[in-house]
Amino acid sequence: MRIVRSSSEAMRGVYVLLIYVSGDVHVKVGALGRLLFRKGFYAYVGSAQNGLENRLMRHFQGARHKFWHIDYLIGSKAAFLVGAFYKVAGKDEECKSAREFGKIGFHVKGFGCSDCGCESHLFMFKDATIIEGLCFKLGFKRYIANESPYCDTSDA
Repeated sequence: MRIVRSSSEAMRGVYVLLIYVSGDVHVKVGALGRLLFRKGFYAYVGSAQNGLENRLMRHFQGARHKFWHIDYLIGSKAAFLVGAFYKVAGKDEECKSAREFGKIGFHVKGFGCSDCGCESHLFMFKDATIIEGLCFKLGFKRYIANESPYCDTSDA
């Protein structure tokens, strides 16, 4: 589960998690309380400024401790992490990307944005291809979470 890089230091970047919720479910999300997640596809925009690869691996392996809002959703029985996208970028790109997703997706108010002024960093879509298309348009690359020691660096 690696991202190809030219340096041995931890990569900083922004990522998008593609999540499928298989049926309507209520999930307690930390201080946000109980939220209703409708069946559909969700895009979560996050950043990792001290180790992008480790953060993505943490999400795919399942967090032991719930720290971020997204940990609560991914930890629910109805939610499945089905893909991820990443790009090397500074923290400011996280909010820029979230605003782009917010233009076309339904936002889950207050989710994942307690450290910024955004309305949300989690957005619902009826179709996963919309999420994938926007990721590629914004310059993200697909992250491959399997035993393969490489990441797909194709643009589409």
